[in-house]
Amino acid sequence: MKPNDKILTALNEQVGMELSASIKYDAIASHFAAEGLPRLATYFFKQATEERMHAHKFMKYILDTGGRVEIPAIPQPPSRFKFAKDAVKHALEGEHQVTEAIHQLMDMATTAKDYSTANFLQWFIAEQVEEVATMDQLLKIVERAGESGLLMVEEYVAQGAGPVSSPAAQGGGNDR
Repeated sequence: MKPNDKILTALNEQVGMELSASIKYDAIASHFAAEGLPRLATYFFKQATEERMHAHKFMKYILDTGGRVEIPAIPQPPSRFKFAKDAVKHALEGEHQVTEAIHQLMDMATTAKDYSTANFLQWFIAEQVEEVATMDQLLKIVERAGESGLLMVEEYVAQGAGPVSSPAAQGGGNDR
């Protein structure tokens, strides 16, 4: 069933947000590459690819439900940052904006009783929890390391930077 026009417009706006996030991550990755931080660059290039995949999931959903994809204009992201923490903070702020937009989409879908769209959005809601947690953790590591400790951040990223798991998620919980 095709989403109503208001939801379809919001879904297309979300495509734009996801593509914008991808371009922001490409810009951040390029900044880190230019600064001689290849592991941070690789990390953000991978994030850019993931965001593009998110945009494509939204596009596929729009098309699968009989809608038309209309990609909005994408603003140019900043390409230079004074400090590494500024780049990561920019990424974290973007993740918060994407999360808020997805929550608003969910509100629209449930209010309209568009259960197909609400079901589709569930994956993104869970994904955004991880995205925000991962970027928040990276920001804390970068801030703690400071500009003089960025090589330690490179090592942290090389070891597979990600959110801290709870004891239960690591098998230390009481599974019944």
